[in-house]
Amino acid sequence: MSATLHDNSESFPDLGARTIGAVNWIGLWTLYLRETRRFMKVWAQTLAAPAVTTILFMIIFTLALGGEGRQIAGLPYAQFLAPGLIVMAMLQNAFANTSSSILIAKVQGNIVDTLMPPLSALELTIGFVAGGITRGLAVGMSVGLAFVLMPGVPMTVAHIWPILYFSVAACTMLALVGVFTGVWAEKFDHAAAITNFVIAPLSLLSGTFYSIERLSTSWQVFSHLNPFFYMIDGFRYGFIGTGDSNLMIGLAYTLGINLVLTFAVYRVFKTGYRLKA
Repeated sequence: MSATLHDNSESFPDLGARTIGAVNWIGLWTLYLRETRRFMKVWAQTLAAPAVTTILFMIIFTLALGGEGRQIAGLPYAQFLAPGLIVMAMLQNAFANTSSSILIAKVQGNIVDTLMPPLSALELTIGFVAGGITRGLAVGMSVGLAFVLMPGVPMTVAHIWPILYFSVAACTMLALVGVFTGVWAEKFDHAAAITNFVIAPLSLLSGTFYSIERLSTSWQVFSHLNPFFYMIDGFRYGFIGTGDSNLMIGLAYTLGINLVLTFAVYRVFKTGYRLKA
């Protein structure tokens, strides 16, 4: 009788056992959905509001700097300005998505709900960053659509691949920086300090509102060290067909920074820095 029971138990698999595999696709997809649904539930704040703010930037700067008669690089100022404003909106929102997600979880004490599931450090990195990229691209499309519908803002496409690459590279970089900020910050004032003293200055001094050819030599050197400049200039090149920098240098520079940041964020999740007691 005991032998029969033993044989029967061996013939049935353990229904409680589960093999995740090399990649926990279900967990990764669930994390990504959580990160995207966070901002989609408040779309008026996360998608519509940036579009309205960026339109106001366009109206104010085009009116304040000479209206329709002003030109840069032989183009109407609005046409030169629009791509830079789109990238600025994407940068800020990709950063906000990841930084706020992690910081809020830490402040509320439920970060453990993210760390306890069987997700590897690489899967956590991909899940959070993919959510930030999605929000950044969604904001970019909403702002771009608003500019297309705006009279007096010509939006033509010269090359599609720089638009695709530099938009994704920009969102990736700021999503990664947002993860760092969320992990490092202990309160919302810390995250606001990064936004006000790092993200905003680098964005405003990146050639968004002007061509760096008009700057002094020292400021041109600073601009060429600023990764935001390459992202905005490369994205603008996709629309107007000209730029202030070598496109390949910008591609290599932004790709290198993103690879370094990705490895650093992976190490943060791997070691549990400021995440595990």
